[in-house]
Amino acid sequence: MKYIFYVLGIVILTLGISLTIQSDLGTSPFDALLVGLSKNVGLSVGSWEIIIALFLIGCNSFLKRQRPEILGLLTAFITGISIDLWLYVLPHLLEPELWYSRLVCFGVGLLVTGIGTATYLYTNFAPIPVDRLTLILKDLTKSNLFFSRTVIYLVFLLMAMKFNGPIGIGTLLTVCLGGLILNGFMPLTEKVLDRISAHSSTSLNYDKDRNHPI
Repeated sequence: MKYIFYVLGIVILTLGISLTIQSDLGTSPFDALLVGLSKNVGLSVGSWEIIIALFLIGCNSFLKRQRPEILGLLTAFITGISIDLWLYVLPHLLEPELWYSRLVCFGVGLLVTGIGTATYLYTNFAPIPVDRLTLILKDLTKSNLFFSRTVIYLVFLLMAMKFNGPIGIGTLLTVCLGGLILNGFMPLTEKVLDRISAHSSTSLNYDKDRNHPI
């Protein structure tokens, strides 16, 4: 179940990211940086996700004073491919034009991003480097996810401005609410997935006992 939650979380997370990009109201500072680099330098949004992940893996290794978490690159690779796929599919499914439809698209995307992040972080398996950085900063500053996430968002906001990323009201909302949403979804997601895991384990054991020869 761990790996199912891991993949499911990333798929949900990247859907949320793609919805915020599709809303055209501004994305999270990190995603705004990716889009800005894609438009002004080249390559796809997902490709820049992987490239920046390499840099962040090095930063995380330095801060934790341990060997680089190469598995984080695997997560970034899956995330990058998923983002590119969603950005290809979503324009064919919806194209919000009115301000309120764009706002709904962004709001849903922000919530879905929080759910997806909390889901895959629950597995504690190869976090995306930027999310690992959030957890490292949380431990180093002895604060909570809201504080550490907001600090990181502010840093990426400055970088996104330099590369003319899609910064708007949505970016401000993400900086203010992104960490709060993740902090709220983490315990709720943990409870739900714990129940699913326990139920799955119980069902598996029952099937084994039932099929066991007497």
